[in-house]
Amino acid sequence: MVTFDKLRGPETYSLEFFRERGYVRKKCRICGEYFWTVNPDRDICGESPCEEYKFVGKNLARKQVDVKGSRELFLRFFERRGHQVIKPYPVVARWRTDMFLTDASIVDFQPFVTSGIAPPPANPLVISQPCIRLVDVDKVGLTFGRHLTIFEMGGAHAFNYPDREVYWKEDTVRYYHEYVREEFGIPEEEIIYKESIWSGGGNAGPCFETISYGLELATLVFMQYKTLDSWLVELPIRTVDTGYGIERFAWFSQGTPSCFDAIYGRLYPKLEKILEVPKPDRKLLEAYSPYTALVVPKASQTIHDARRIVSERSGIPLEVIEKEIVPLERVYALLDYSKSITFIIGEGVVPSNVKVGYLARLLIRKACRLLELLNSGDKLIELVDLQIDHWGGDFPHLVEARDEIVEIVESEIRKFRETIQRGASYVEKELNQLKNKTDTVPPDFLVRMYDEKGLTPDFVKQIAEKINVKLSIPENFYELVASRHLRAVETSTQDWIKILEEKVKNHPATRKLYYEKPTEFSFKARVLGVVDDYVILDQTLFYPTSGGQASDKGFLRWGESEARVEEAVLLGGGVILHKVQGGTPPVGIDVIGELDRDRRLRLMRHHTATHIVLGAARRVLGKHAWQAGAEKEPDKARLDVYHHKRLSREDLNKIENLANDVVASRLPVIVKWMDRNEAERIYGFTLYQGGEVPSAIIRVVEIPGWDAEACGGIHCENTEDVGIIKILRTERIQEGVERFIFSAGVSALPYLQENDRIIYEASLTLKSSPQDLLEKVREQLEEVKEFRKKIHSLSKIIADYRARELSSRPLRIRGVEAYVAREVGGDKEYAFMISDKLMEKAGPKCIVLVYGFERPNLLVVSNEEAQSQGVHAGKMAEELTLKLSGRAGGQPRIGQGTLDRDVDEEALRLVVGEILSHMLGEQPT
Repeated sequence: MVTFDKLRGPETYSLEFFRERGYVRKKCRICGEYFWTVNPDRDICGESPCEEYKFVGKNLARKQVDVKGSRELFLRFFERRGHQVIKPYPVVARWRTDMFLTDASIVDFQPFVTSGIAPPPANPLVISQPCIRLVDVDKVGLTFGRHLTIFEMGGAHAFNYPDREVYWKEDTVRYYHEYVREEFGIPEEEIIYKESIWSGGGNAGPCFETISYGLELATLVFMQYKTLDSWLVELPIRTVDTGYGIERFAWFSQGTPSCFDAIYGRLYPKLEKILEVPKPDRKLLEAYSPYTALVVPKASQTIHDARRIVSERSGIPLEVIEKEIVPLERVYALLDYSKSITFIIGEGVVPSNVKVGYLARLLIRKACRLLELLNSGDKLIELVDLQIDHWGGDFPHLVEARDEIVEIVESEIRKFRETIQRGASYVEKELNQLKNKTDTVPPDFLVRMYDEKGLTPDFVKQIAEKINVKLSIPENFYELVASRHLRAVETSTQDWIKILEEKVKNHPATRKLYYEKPTEFSFKARVLGVVDDYVILDQTLFYPTSGGQASDKGFLRWGESEARVEEAVLLGGGVILHKVQGGTPPVGIDVIGELDRDRRLRLMRHHTATHIVLGAARRVLGKHAWQAGAEKEPDKARLDVYHHKRLSREDLNKIENLANDVVASRLPVIVKWMDRNEAERIYGFTLYQGGEVPSAIIRVVEIPGWDAEACGGIHCENTEDVGIIKILRTERIQEGVERFIFSAGVSALPYLQENDRIIYEASLTLKSSPQDLLEKVREQLEEVKEFRKKIHSLSKIIADYRARELSSRPLRIRGVEAYVAREVGGDKEYAFMISDKLMEKAGPKCIVLVYGFERPNLLVVSNEEAQSQGVHAGKMAEELTLKLSGRAGGQPRIGQGTLDRDVDEEALRLVVGEILSHMLGEQPT
């Protein structure tokens, strides 16, 4: 093991190539970092902000390219040098459980290829990988394209094994040198290699950041370590991990004021039809752009401070920057955010408060607030549509998913508006409580409002200003909240599992007969060991709990003895334990294992049914309906899928019908072990509905033409073996996730019989045939409506009478009339009828009514005149329940709650008198 400091010495970066070309190692007098250059007099590393951009407004490149041209130039260059071109992976890293977004091309191959678990799809290979990074989301636009949330990383990768060296540092640098010299004509004196260390995804290594004309164009990483806390552990595989900036090369080649001009320039005429796009003078932009790396403030600075420095360096007055350039920065950011939104939603992400859905929601809400600043609050859908048109040629899945993308984004915008409408009173209440404790609102409050209620910081600030609460928004707020959600929360292995794994570490892995003979139910095995009440066999048919499928149960028999197997448990080393009741067999003997046949068949049906239902859900709801979880038990199964709205009855019927059509189609269920890369090539990344599979060889369960997943479960041999699939109900288990609860085959029969029983008994009760039951229920409901109308009319008469009665004996305190009553019976509507009638007369009034039977309800109403004198209905309700026992709250006009016990009218009048007197400062009369 070594430390990071070990990587900082000159021996790590000294190359024969540098000696050949006359490069010397220098130290930057500004940032203090080391770099390599052919100019011995150079004392600055060349990277902005140490040195301003020198390519803006100039035609320095041999050829001008847009993003597509830059991508093709890069791929063909490395293809000619023996690299196989690989299709880009999704931007949502579903093959990994430790992270949500693909933020670098090497993520495609971590950890399985880089750790040696699986081979790479080619070696060497080259890929142009769309990446999304939200660590700099608040800087987008400010730096004119130095920071983007979405970009393409050109990755040229070589994987060096102990017995096969592909290429390493020397050739990596040579390739880069050739690329920029031959394709772009960059002179050698402008090609600088800056020393650095890269770390990410659990790996690390030394690297060169390549600089030309102030712009970092690529990073050449030599990944050879696994990170372990602050230590580095050498890996058996040394990986060349280069990241060429596809957009940055386009920017450099065109010399435009911003990278956004190079990426989206062709979109501008269409963009101007959607937004009012600021058009500062080009010379102004070319004078400002070289210093934009400085707009990222240092620790003690604000963005305003940073802009002032840029103003001094560029000679552009600060007021001109704020008037001419800041609005353009917002347009730049919107272009970037809307592209990221399009790509994330296009890969089936449903915005929510968890996992990658949280990040999608963050981008959409940030874009919405930015559009409001540009007086274009309703234009996000048009921007997304524009992005689909622009990028759909290179990424056709965006066009295929257009309707889903638009529908999901529209739904999220609607939810955001509803959140804002509901949020004002809640924020005001929370801020008032804080106001009593502190003068300033801490940043954690803003984070809590955003995470728990979805309320953006600028909205919270607007409310704070209305009630004179001091609040400042961190300029990197969205980076702060995003950083908490970029990685999955690690789940620790349960302690009892760790203890068992330690006890059985010397035992070989158990042979998995359940894969070899899934339709057999009896087997012979040798007892290898006993740990507590767990038995270790050399082979087993008992399927252990895993992949959401419950364990098999059954018996172990030896001689005249037997033990019941309650559960099979799979440990990390491949050892399967059999938890038994009734004694354990001696070590070394042979036993007969017998499965509970009925249980196994029911579990098989439910596992295959889960794949069938998922396929149906994705066809009815859309490709965004990815699996969020699943569980298969003998009596029923559940499947959780991502979806942005509640399921309709029509949706359920379609899904159920489709699923049963597949059952009736008698499709084979094919189980095969496949090379990981080959499986991904044939089936795509929808293989990983159940999450990552840490193996070079994966087990694929395919229903031809319907579904194919990497799956370790036990399945039927044909869809017809599943039997009828009945969806019992659905639940909204969290925002953005719908749960199907269903049953298949004979397991569905009790549920169907129970439904029949309910229909039969309801028919008897209503004196109707089952066929006419629905019509009979409708008739009954119509009768109930008529009765309710009559009751309403009678209640109004009684309420009017009761109001006249109460108006004759108010509590009068400082000009406020309070009417107090205990109404035995009645409901909320009746209570409000009395209140409305009493409020008809002018003057400050307060009404307190306790109504209902077993657990009395409380209603407090205060009109505007009473509120102006300090009578707050919600606070009065709270005070009443404190004195009388119960719970209540509310707003200035209306307070509501419940009492734990009943109270008579006179006692209630006394308590109300006390509270009202305290509020108004006078004795009751």
